[in-house]
Amino acid sequence: MSRQGSTVSSLRAPPLSPYGLVSCYQADRLFNMAASSSAEQTQLQDMEEEDAGMEEREMESDEEEEEGMGVENSDDEEDDSSEDEKENEAEIQRLEEQLSINAFDYNCHVDLIKLLKQEGELLRLRKARQKMGELFPLTEEIWLDWLKDEIRLTEEEPNREKVYELFEKAVKDYICPDIWLEYAQYSIGGMGSPGGIDKVRSIFERAVTAVGLHMTKGQTLWEAYREFENAILSTLQPLPGRVPSPEENELLNTQLERIHTLFRRQLAVPLMDMEATYAEYEEWSEHGVHETVLHPYKKALQQMEKCRAFEETLLVAEPPKLAEYQAYIQYELKEGDPPRIQIIFERALAENCLVPDMWAKYTTYLDRQLKIKDLVLSTHERAVRNCPWTMGLWKSYVLALERHGAEHQTVSDVFEKALNAGFIQATDYVDIWQAYLDYLRRRVDFSKESSKELEELRGAFSRSLDYMKQDVEERFGESGDPSCIIMQIWARIEALHCKNMQKARELWDSIMTKGNAKYANMWLEYYNLERSYGDPVHCRKALHRAVQCTSDYPEHVCEVLLTFERVEGSLEDWDVAVQKTETRLNRINEQRAKVAEKEASMARQEEERTEQRRKTKAEKKVQKKAQKGIRAGEKRKAEQDDYQDEWNEESGCVIQTLELDLSMTDPAPKRHRGNGDPNTEEFMETETGLFGRKATLGSKFGPPGAKKSQQGAAATGQRQTDDKPELRNDNSSVFISNLAYTLEEPETKLRTLFETCGPISQVRPVFSNKGNFKGYCYVQFESLVSVPEALKLDRREVEGRPMFVSPCVDKNKNPNFKVFKYNTSMEKQKIFISGLPFSCTKEQLEELCKGHGTIKDVRLVTYRSGKPKGLAYVEFADESQASQAVLKMDGMVIEGNKVSVAISNPPRRNVDKPGSSRSTADMTSRQVYGARGRGRTQLSLLPRSLHRQTGPVNKFENGTAAGPKAETAGTAANTSGFEAQAKPLSNSDFARMLLNK
Repeated sequence: MSRQGSTVSSLRAPPLSPYGLVSCYQADRLFNMAASSSAEQTQLQDMEEEDAGMEEREMESDEEEEEGMGVENSDDEEDDSSEDEKENEAEIQRLEEQLSINAFDYNCHVDLIKLLKQEGELLRLRKARQKMGELFPLTEEIWLDWLKDEIRLTEEEPNREKVYELFEKAVKDYICPDIWLEYAQYSIGGMGSPGGIDKVRSIFERAVTAVGLHMTKGQTLWEAYREFENAILSTLQPLPGRVPSPEENELLNTQLERIHTLFRRQLAVPLMDMEATYAEYEEWSEHGVHETVLHPYKKALQQMEKCRAFEETLLVAEPPKLAEYQAYIQYELKEGDPPRIQIIFERALAENCLVPDMWAKYTTYLDRQLKIKDLVLSTHERAVRNCPWTMGLWKSYVLALERHGAEHQTVSDVFEKALNAGFIQATDYVDIWQAYLDYLRRRVDFSKESSKELEELRGAFSRSLDYMKQDVEERFGESGDPSCIIMQIWARIEALHCKNMQKARELWDSIMTKGNAKYANMWLEYYNLERSYGDPVHCRKALHRAVQCTSDYPEHVCEVLLTFERVEGSLEDWDVAVQKTETRLNRINEQRAKVAEKEASMARQEEERTEQRRKTKAEKKVQKKAQKGIRAGEKRKAEQDDYQDEWNEESGCVIQTLELDLSMTDPAPKRHRGNGDPNTEEFMETETGLFGRKATLGSKFGPPGAKKSQQGAAATGQRQTDDKPELRNDNSSVFISNLAYTLEEPETKLRTLFETCGPISQVRPVFSNKGNFKGYCYVQFESLVSVPEALKLDRREVEGRPMFVSPCVDKNKNPNFKVFKYNTSMEKQKIFISGLPFSCTKEQLEELCKGHGTIKDVRLVTYRSGKPKGLAYVEFADESQASQAVLKMDGMVIEGNKVSVAISNPPRRNVDKPGSSRSTADMTSRQVYGARGRGRTQLSLLPRSLHRQTGPVNKFENGTAAGPKAETAGTAANTSGFEAQAKPLSNSDFARMLLNK
C-alpha cells in the first residue's frame, strides 16, 4: 500500500489551466468535497479576495511610479491611442456592413473577430463568434480562444452550464484532443458541486472514447485521466498509524482498481511512446504486470510499429498533408478496424476540412459499414457545413436521413438549406431536386386514390419546374435540365402509379415545346410510354409527329413508324405511313445535299485563300532574296576594289599558267550531267576538289580563305566516306534534333542515353563544314523493336533543352510525311491552361489539379530552348472531371498570375498537301545541288561562267517555277547559282572575271 501511495507524486500529467488544477489542498479535501460547508467556501473566497487585494495594491503602486516618470508623454500616447481606436472602430463598422450584405464571407468574419478581440469588446466579440458559428464550423484555434474568453467572463458566475454548453458545441465541429483536454480540465474546477466527480469522469470517458486512439496526442488525455484518479486516491489514503475501516478499505480498493483498469486500457491502444507507460505501470503495480495485460500490450506495440512510418511521414510533411493522410487511410481501410479508421478520417478532416472528396469518402464508409445513426447523421451535418457548395454531400445527407428514419420536417429543412447553399452548376440543382422528389415518392401510398403525401409530391414537382425556370435559369443562363428529366419522371409516375395518362401527355407536350421535338430519342421515349400505358391511337399520333419533327435520326423514326403499322395498322394506315416517311426522307436528303454543297463551297474558298496567301508569301520571299543579293554584291565589290592592286601584283604568274591550261584543255568532257547520280556528283565536288586536280592550282595561289574552305570540304568528304550509306537502315533508326550546338561528344552521350532502348548499330551526329556540331543526329538500332522505345524519350531534357525524337523518314521518298504527336481536334477530357507563371512545374500543376479528378497526363508547353511558355495541357480520366476543373479553376490566381482554363481545342495545323509547291521545291533543290544541298566550296571556288548544263533548267523560287522575266531579274541581281546557257568566254574574259572575285 505504501508503494502505491508513494508513486502518486511521481506521476506527471500535462500542465492544467488555473481553473482545473488539482492542488494538494484540493486533493486533501476531495473525499468530503461533495458535502463541503459554506464556511469552507467562505474561507476560500476570503483567501482569493485577499490575493486579489494584494495584486491590486501592487498595481496601484506601479501606476504611481509610472505616473511620476511619464507625465510628459501621456498626452501624446492618449492622442495616438484615440486615433487607433477610431480607425479600428471604423474598420469594425465596415466589416459589419459587409457581413450584412454577404453573411457567408468567411475571411470577413475572421477579421472582425480579431479586431473585436484586440479592442476588448467582449460582448460584441461573443455575438460575432456566435454568428460565425451558426454558418461555419470553427477551427480549433478559434474555439480555444472563445472558450478561454467565456471562462474569464463567467468566473464570478456560480452557473457553469453556459460554458459546458459551449464546450459541447466545440467538440462536435471537429475531434480535437486539445479541446477535449480543456473541457476535462475545466470540469475539474466544478468537482465541489454535487455529482462533480462523476461528471468529470464522464467527460474524461467521452474524451478517451473520441480521441484516445489518436496515435500522437491520445496519450496526453490518458495521462490526465490517470492523474485525476491518482489525486482522488491520495485523499483516500489513511493517515499514518490509523487503521482504516472496512468501508474505507472498500473505497480504497475500488479506486485502485480504477487506476489498474486505466493502465490496462491505455496499454491495449497503439500510441507513441507507449513503452514509457508500460514501465510506469510496472513500477506502480505491486504485483507486476499480469499476463492478461502483457498480451494486448504486445499486440498494440506491433500495431504501433506498423503505423510508425505513416506517423513520421505526417510529422515532416507540409500542411495540409492530403496525400499522406490518403495513404494512411488506405492502409487502415485494409486493416479493417472501425475505431482506427474513424480516428484517422477525423484527423485528416481536421486539417483538410474543405476537401469534399474526403468528406464523401468518410460518410460513404459510415453509411455502409458502421451504420450508427447518431455518428452517421452528425458526420453528414458536419460535411455539408464545411463544404456547402458540394451537391453530392447534400444528396447523401438527405438519403442518410431517410435511411435512419428521420422526421419528414427534418428532411425538408435539410433540403431547403441545400437549395440556399449556392451550388456552382445548374445541373447540381437538378440532382438535388431529383433526390428530394425520390424521397417524397417513396412516402406515397399509391394504393389510395388521393393522399396528403401524393398532393405534396405533385406540389413539389410543380415547384421544382418553377424553381428551374426562374431561379436557376436566371443565375446560370440555363435550366440545367435541357432533356426535362424531372418532367419525364413525373409523367412516368402519373402513368404508372396514378393511371393518369392525360396528365402524362400534357407533361410530354410541354417537354416537346422546350426544344426537344427535333430529337428522335425524346419521341421514342414518349412512344414507349404510350406503348406501355396508353393506346394505339396515341402511339400512332406520336410517331407521325416524330416523323415530321425529328432532324437528327429521321430514318430511325420512320422505321419505327413502319414497324408499328406492320403490327397494328390497316392498309390505309400503312399507305399513309409510307407516303409520309418517303416525303420526309426526300426533304431531308435535299437539305443534306444543300448543306454538303455549301460546305464544299466554303472549303474551296478557304483553299483559294490559302493558296493566295502562299503565293503572296513566295513573291515576298523572292523580292527579299533579290534585295539581299544586290546588297551583298555591292558590298563584295567594294571590298574587292580595296585589295585589287595587291592581288594583281601577287597573282600575275597564276593567270598566265591558268590561261595556258584552259587553252590546252577542253572542259566539256569533265562536266557532270544533271541526270547523273547526285551522290556521285556531290562526292566529286567535295572530295577531290572541283574538276579534279585543276583546283589544286587555285588552292596553292588563291586568295586568303580559299585554303580553309578546301580543308572544310575535304573534311566533309571524309565524313561522308566514313558513313557507309550501304549500312544505313531508316526503318531501325530515329532522328534526334533540337540538341545544343555546344554539346560535347554527342555520339558518346547519345549512345549512353539510348542504349537502354536496345542494342545500337551506329550513332551519326551531323557536323558543319567547320567541324561544329549542328544539333541533330541519327541513331540506328540493330532491331526494329528498339525504335518505339526510343520514341518514348521524346522531349527528354538534355543539358537544359528538350530533345526531339522522331521516326527517320527519307523526305525524297515521302515528301509529305509529318510528325505531330498531339491531337488537333477538340479533346473533351483534356483542359488547356494559359497564363501560368514561368516558375510553375509539372508537379505543382498536378498537385493543383488532382483535387478535381484523376489525372492521366500533364504537359507543359515550352519553346525549343526548353523555356516555358506559360501554357499547359492536363488530361483527366473523363469529360465530367475536366468540366469540373474548368469551372473551378478558371480565373484562379497562381503566384500572382490569373490563369485561364478551357476545354482543349487546338487550332488546325497547316499541313502541305500532296503536290504542293513546298515539296516540289525541296525535291528540286536536292536534285540540282545534291543530297546535302549547295556547299560553300561550290560557291567560293567555281566561277559561274563555267557552269554548263545539257539543257535548259527552269529556276525555282520557293517552289514555283520562274518564267523568263524572273530569270532575267535573277541574273541581273547576281543571285542565281546557275545560268541557263553560258556564252563562250576568252582567256582574257576569264582573267578579268577571276580578278573581280
